[in-house]
Amino acid sequence: MVERFLEQTHFSSQEDFIKNFKLKVPDNFNFGYDVVDAWAEEQPEKNALCWTNDRGEYKQFSFAEIKKYTDMTASYFQSLGIGHGDMVMLILKRRYEFWFSIIALHKLGAVVIPATHLLTKKDIVYRCNAADIKMIVCAGESIITDHIKEAMPESPTVKHVVSVGPYIPEGFDDFHKGIINAVPFVRPEHANSNEDISLMYFTSGTTGEPKMVAHDFTYPLGHIVTGSFWHNLNEESLHLTIADTGWGKAVWGKLYGQWIAGANIFVYDHEKFTPAEILKKIQDCHITSLCAPPTIFRFLIREDLSKYDLSSLKYCTIAGEALNPAVFDTFKKLTGIKLMEGFGQTETTLTVATFPWMEPKPGSMGVPNPQYDVDLITPDGRSAEAGEQGQIIIRTDKGKPIGLFKEYYRDPQRTHEAWHAGIYYTGDVAWKDEDGYLWFIGRADDVIKSSGYRIGPFEVESALMTHPAVVECAITGVPDEIRGQVVKATIVLAKEYKDRAGEELIKELQNHVKKVTAPYKYPRVIEFVEELPKTISGKIRRVEIRDKDRNN
Repeated sequence: MVERFLEQTHFSSQEDFIKNFKLKVPDNFNFGYDVVDAWAEEQPEKNALCWTNDRGEYKQFSFAEIKKYTDMTASYFQSLGIGHGDMVMLILKRRYEFWFSIIALHKLGAVVIPATHLLTKKDIVYRCNAADIKMIVCAGESIITDHIKEAMPESPTVKHVVSVGPYIPEGFDDFHKGIINAVPFVRPEHANSNEDISLMYFTSGTTGEPKMVAHDFTYPLGHIVTGSFWHNLNEESLHLTIADTGWGKAVWGKLYGQWIAGANIFVYDHEKFTPAEILKKIQDCHITSLCAPPTIFRFLIREDLSKYDLSSLKYCTIAGEALNPAVFDTFKKLTGIKLMEGFGQTETTLTVATFPWMEPKPGSMGVPNPQYDVDLITPDGRSAEAGEQGQIIIRTDKGKPIGLFKEYYRDPQRTHEAWHAGIYYTGDVAWKDEDGYLWFIGRADDVIKSSGYRIGPFEVESALMTHPAVVECAITGVPDEIRGQVVKATIVLAKEYKDRAGEELIKELQNHVKKVTAPYKYPRVIEFVEELPKTISGKIRRVEIRDKDRNN
């Protein structure tokens, strides 16, 4: 399938990749027809989705079955009045009905809005009115359906709420009854153009209300690099990405690039993350490829890995936050597998990565994906030199690259602020070494300027995280008359260290940072807290810590 969309499908080096990577974009591309249905026609029995849950249920779907169920779902949604351009929110956790629904909505030319089950009534009302959502499809659990019911009186655009069960509250349509009774699906004559919006995310953001990130129908093609050349997948792969379907990481790792590569997607539908259960699933189901945030790997390496047969696991990738080199080293020592880091945003596909033909540098994101014209620019507009910090930008003066978002929906001002004069500004700061590898510093707003030094939160956080007392931490800048700002660490302590919270432990942690990284980066202020302020997606809200310090 990959060869349909690439002029060259195998690369031996980064130089080869940069020179010869070129996408072939069909007119009116639709992932539902051009990938899912194409596999169903060519290899109908080929495994597509392996789903299991923490109650022991198991289902394996072939591409022929995925086509059948997505057609049934599309027909059912049509009967509810859903068609081209209609906004539909999916709150489906890790239920297999998510895959039925998102592909069905693509086939209809509708707009999919994946959302987390953690949304409250207020969050749902905001989203429904901001995007004129017409239908909500959700997992049938009272914690979800109760919030939706509470939101409906203030959400006038919503015409249908659909539950996939097991609980079907009064006023909700029954998804499974609907698809079983649906008439045979007839493909719309004009489902979409490449420029139409197909997918939209409400970014959680660390400041302000969520932005609506709109992607067009070509966006899945941007994930060919994600699946084939970062996850390193092929038709024999069984790939697990640990992510809820409400987050962008789900389509990065559980859908587009994986199915274009012909991989079988493994889904573990569970309520509570348990490292031992993940390791057992890798062992028992013979998973070949794993992608997860560094936090997950931090938990995995605390387990006794010798208890598990992980011989099927051949490749691991890591994203979502910067990787602490200590995690890389420990995981490699225990498994022999190198963690291949990647970087991107809700607004993009994979932007920077460590590819299979490269030697990873622990803690580095890797090198730019040739799909994008990536650069680092300094505050005065220059391209940053080796060793110099700069904001990561994507140049678009030669055209919008496949995978870059279309716009912030209904917000031209925000769109222009982030993307103007042929440049998309990611808002993330990094530095580049002599070999062209990029090293993450932090969000541009989070970089601390102290006595002429520019200090990124991540480098100090990484140093602190190597101390056994630290479970979580956030680094911010505190105003200082002499230095401009000084580094502050807000720390969640491990249980066994909580009774030691005081000046002696503060000195110990400060000295530890001085030994692990450059001494000038050590936190002059340390505060111990029970928990850190976070967004709904789990990102640390450093802005909240800064605001609190300013107001005290």
